[in-house]
Amino acid sequence: MKLEEIIQLLKAELFCGDDCLKINIEYAYGAELMTDVLDFAKEGALLMTGMNNAQLIQAANDGGVTAIVFVRGKNPPNDVVEFAIKLGIHLLKTKNTMFESCGILYSNGVKASPLRIIAIGTR
Repeated sequence: MKLEEIIQLLKAELFCGDDCLKINIEYAYGAELMTDVLDFAKEGALLMTGMNNAQLIQAANDGGVTAIVFVRGKNPPNDVVEFAIKLGIHLLKTKNTMFESCGILYSNGVKASPLRIIAIGTR
């Protein structure tokens, strides 16, 4: 699904330029813990969260996240927006809750981002 379609479905506001509207999003997930941001990150995924700090942007970048949707109408601080722009991560905001946002995208064909399984050892 194109990012511009996601913006329409979630009635979202785009914080970074509209040059990203044609980006394709296949996977999405919601996270409120930094460990979950990394555990469910998938190259090109969309993250929905209520967190809005620079550490979130760095973790999302490390995981290959393409775009972040701030739920519950949260506004990211200017330094967070600037950091995301620098890293090429697109930011959006919606008034929907995370539950609503995930449900809307899932019911419109966006797949759930799978848990990344990291092998620690073998038996």
